[in-house]
Amino acid sequence: MEQTWRWFGPDDAIKLNHIRQAGATGIVTALHHIPYGVVWSVEEIEKRKAEIAADPSLGLRWSVTESLPISEAIKIGEGDLTELFDNYRQSMRNLAACGVRTICYNFMPVLDWTRTDLAAALPGGGTALRFNAFEHAAFDVYMLERPDAEADHDPAVLARAKAWFDRSSESERAKLLANIMAGLPGAFDRYDVPGLRRMIARYRGMTADGLRETLARFLREVIPTAEEVGIRMAIHPDDPPRPLFGLPRVVSTADDLAHVIDAQKSPSNGLTFCTGSLGAGRTNDVPEMARRFAADIHFVHLRNVAKESDGSFQEADHLGGDVDMVSVVTTLLEEQKRRQDSGNDNWRLPFRPDHGHELLDDVGKPTHPGYPMIGRLRGLAEIRGVMTAVASLRKLPV
Repeated sequence: MEQTWRWFGPDDAIKLNHIRQAGATGIVTALHHIPYGVVWSVEEIEKRKAEIAADPSLGLRWSVTESLPISEAIKIGEGDLTELFDNYRQSMRNLAACGVRTICYNFMPVLDWTRTDLAAALPGGGTALRFNAFEHAAFDVYMLERPDAEADHDPAVLARAKAWFDRSSESERAKLLANIMAGLPGAFDRYDVPGLRRMIARYRGMTADGLRETLARFLREVIPTAEEVGIRMAIHPDDPPRPLFGLPRVVSTADDLAHVIDAQKSPSNGLTFCTGSLGAGRTNDVPEMARRFAADIHFVHLRNVAKESDGSFQEADHLGGDVDMVSVVTTLLEEQKRRQDSGNDNWRLPFRPDHGHELLDDVGKPTHPGYPMIGRLRGLAEIRGVMTAVASLRKLPV
């Protein structure tokens, strides 16, 4: 599999030569400075490509776009969307013209991945991302003050949420808001509590079925263009895979993934298989999902989580946690071999080590939450070891 690394552009604290030292050769990036709904011009795309290729000795290339974001109006189905769809298709054409032909995107309303604690303590002094169910409930019920929010939370979780809120300071509440917003590492917008209320209000009346229909419409609008220009669209699962703050999420389960694939049957309509996002779902059998959807996977995020009975979870070691990473990697390598044997020139799957722990010299550095250097380097090294061992034992191409 192609070893890739998420890079947030020239302002990223992690530099391109650091990425090459980690062993990755593919860069996963996006033009985060361009507002949602605005066309990514060939000039801007080529500028980013030139930044990546500035030192030819590194041998780096822009492998995957993550993400080409979708405007909230498209997710809501709000108003005349002609220009937004036209702009999205033009950005796709421009990326393809510049040789970037895999696009990761998500369809999560308002928020991207969501955590309540960005620095949960680990033995020895490192930190991990964490989702505390009671802090999520405290924010939803007592800070956001969403009507009828109590019904969406377990009574025991609500009791802990009330206790936390009653003893919390203004600075602790502000930190919780900032932590929840931090899941938008490349987002153009951030929200305060009133702003988040206004955004959520735009989805009033939106059901899971309604969101599935706006997603299906998006696929009908863009997949023909993807086929035309040779782009692979790869939807990212919800993280966590459950409704948040009254907002439906519809890319959370095996049935959801099947619905996406069936909504627009095409080799260009596929998945970003994120073991951590799917792994946070209580009923998701991630190795089985990898086997079931192997042919539809265009891009892979490999990370692990440890779940708790109340709905909380924490980022685990890449080879720890609840997901059988060896099984997943084996399936992906076997799928690569199937593609190679079928004559597919583009048979190698790009993957990246996702959300690493903050370790050693990373602690306190201005990296994006979840994206430190050493924690991801450790994860990449561990996964590389699994890949090499499985490929050797089963005579599979890496």
